[in-house]
Amino acid sequence: MENKLNDMRHSCSHLLAAAILKLYPNTKLGIGPVIENGFYYDFQFENPISEEDLSEIEEEMRKIKGQNLHIKKTEHSIEEAKRLEENQPFKAQLIEDLEKDGKKTVSFYTMGDFSDLCEGGHLDNTKEIGPFKLTSIAGAYWKGSEKNPMLTRIYGTCFPTQKELDEHLALLEEAKKRDHRKIGKDLELFTFSDLVGKGLPLLTHKGATIRRELERFIVDEELKRGYLHVITPPLAKVDLYKVSGHYPYYKDTMYPPMKVDEEELILRPMTCPHHFMLYKSQPHSYRELPIKYAELASQFRYEKSGELTGLMRVRMFTLSDAHIFARLEQAKKVIEEVLDLIDYVNKVLGLEKGKDYKYRLSLGDRNNEKKYYKDDAAWNKAESILREVLKETNAQYFYEAANEAAFYGPKIDVQVKNVIGKEETAFTVQYDFVLPKRFKLTYTDENGKEQEPVVVHRSSLGAFERIMAFLIEKYKGAFPLWLSPIQAVVIPISEKNLNFAQKVDKMLKNAGIRSQIDDRDERMQAKIREATLQKVPYLCIIGNKEQEDSEKDNAQYVCLRKRSSEDLGRTEVSSLINKLKEEIENRL
Repeated sequence: MENKLNDMRHSCSHLLAAAILKLYPNTKLGIGPVIENGFYYDFQFENPISEEDLSEIEEEMRKIKGQNLHIKKTEHSIEEAKRLEENQPFKAQLIEDLEKDGKKTVSFYTMGDFSDLCEGGHLDNTKEIGPFKLTSIAGAYWKGSEKNPMLTRIYGTCFPTQKELDEHLALLEEAKKRDHRKIGKDLELFTFSDLVGKGLPLLTHKGATIRRELERFIVDEELKRGYLHVITPPLAKVDLYKVSGHYPYYKDTMYPPMKVDEEELILRPMTCPHHFMLYKSQPHSYRELPIKYAELASQFRYEKSGELTGLMRVRMFTLSDAHIFARLEQAKKVIEEVLDLIDYVNKVLGLEKGKDYKYRLSLGDRNNEKKYYKDDAAWNKAESILREVLKETNAQYFYEAANEAAFYGPKIDVQVKNVIGKEETAFTVQYDFVLPKRFKLTYTDENGKEQEPVVVHRSSLGAFERIMAFLIEKYKGAFPLWLSPIQAVVIPISEKNLNFAQKVDKMLKNAGIRSQIDDRDERMQAKIREATLQKVPYLCIIGNKEQEDSEKDNAQYVCLRKRSSEDLGRTEVSSLINKLKEEIENRL
C-alpha cells in the first residue's frame, strides 16, 4: 500500500513538471522525488513565480490528468539520453553522474508528450492519480550546494481520497498557525541577523528566560540523580577528533580547522572526547563507577543554508549532554536510569509517551565494516542489552530499525512527533564499546587489574534550541506558567491607579514572579488585548474599586484574569503569590 502511494505521488510530481512545461515552456527541470506526505519538484524559471501562480498550475495538472495518459517506461543508452535531454542542463548533469558511476543505460518515463529521466516507480495511467494539492514554494540550491544555482522548489501532496487530502491540509494549516518561527517573532523570543550569520539565532531576554528555566530544571534534576556537571572548551585540537574517529566520519559537517601558533584547532561538533580527557586525567577504581559527567555543551555543525529552519536546524546549538562511564555489568541499570530520566523530563514538558514520542532501537550492519566497527560479539552484546531494557521498561513504545546505529555502537533514538505527525530524532542514548578502546580508558577492578569501561552517551532533552522550537509549536506560545517569560502583567485602569499598581508589581517581583506593569497611556481593553496576544498567563487589573478596598482592608487586591479570558474575580495579592509559587514549583 505504501509503495503504491509513493508511486502515486511520484507520478504526481511528473504531472507537475508536465504542467510547468505547458505553462512555462523554457523552464529547466531539476529533480522531483517523493518525500514524507508528498513530493516536490525543482525548477529554474525564466521569470520568478509566486504562490499565487499555484492554482493555475494545479488546473493545468488536472487537465493533463483528465486525458487518461498511459505512463510508459523506456530504456535508453547514455548517448541517447544525453541527446534527449540536450536542452535540459540539470538532467544532462544527472546523466553524466550516472555515466561516471558506470551506468550504460538509463530509464525515462513518458506521459503523453512529456518525458522525464527517472528511475521510477510510477502508476500505469494518470487517471489513477488521486486528489492533489500544491502547498508551497521555496528556494533550493541544485544538488544542495551553495556553489550551484538557486532553483524554485514547488511542494505538493497527493492522497488516494479527497477525505485524506482534506485531513492532511487541515494539519498543514494548523502547523502554519503553530510555526515556531512566526510565533517566536510575534512573541519576540528570538531573531536572526544577516550580519551575525545564517543559522545563528539571537535569543531576546524573553527567549533567554525560557532557555534559562529549561537549563535550571535539567541541571537541578541531573544533580539529584548523581551527575557531575562539568565545563569543557567549545573547541579542541583536530588530533582529538582523529583519535576518536569522528574526523573522517563527520569532517564534512565540521567547520574548517584554525591554525593557531603551531596547532590546528576546530570548533567541536560533539563533546564526548572532552569528557574522555576528563576521565583520563586521573586513575579510577571500580568503586567509583558509574561516573556520570554532564554538561550544557555548545556544539557546532555545518548545516547547508537550505536546510536551516528557525531554531530547529541551526549551526550552533547547546546540548544537554552526558557521558556515563560504567562497568559492563552496570550498563543495563545505567540505561534504565537514563530512560527513566528522559521519561520524567518529557512528562514535565507535557509530552506523552506513545503519543508525542517513542523509542527506536537503531541497529548496526555487520557487513558494513567501513561504517561500523568490526566486533560482532560486542555488537550482539550491546544490542541485546538495549533491547532487554526497552522490552522491560518500554515494551509498547519502541520499534527497531536496521543500519541506523552510530559507528561506535547501537543506540536508542528518542523519536518525537511534530504538530503534523512527522517523526524526527530529537536525541539519542548510545552504547559505546569503541571509543573507550581508542582513548585507552581504564579502571582498576576488585583484583587490581585494569579493565575497560563501556560508555553511554546520552542527552536528557536534546538541544535547547530544538526543544524550544518544539515547545513553542506544541503550546502555540502559551507556555505553562513556569516557562512563561512574563508570568503576570499588572494593568492599572487609569493613571490614578498607577502608584498602587507599581506596589503590586514590586510585591510580585519580590516573591520571584516574573511580573511587568503596563503603564502605557492606553485604554484598559487595549492593554488586556496586548497581554492576551503575548500569551501572559495572568492579568492583574487594578481600578478604583480594587485600590479603595485595599486601602480600607489594609490588604492588596487585584481583579484577576487568565489569558484564556477566564475571570477569576477579586483576589488578594498574597493569595495570588502563593497560588503562582505553587504552580511554578510544581511546573504546571
